[in-house]
Amino acid sequence: MQKTICKKVYDTATSELVKKVTVGEYGNPEGYEESLYKTESGNFFLYTNGGASSKYPKEDIVRMGADKAKAWLKDHE
Repeated sequence: MQKTICKKVYDTATSELVKKVTVGEYGNPEGYEESLYKTESGNFFLYTNGGASSKYPKEDIVRMGADKAKAWLKDHE
């Protein structure tokens, strides 16, 4: 997935996957995944996707600052 935010392109195909967290099993309408990525220029973003009843019913990309990315990693150890 690719999304432009504030004139910066965030692309899961060209960025480094740092960590992926999956909640629920495939096909579970409440299940979802969060994947933290780092771009070549050092920017972080979270790719989210989930079932129709999850907190991420549509796939999306949300940019994250370095401090927030570190906090997310710590929360998902």
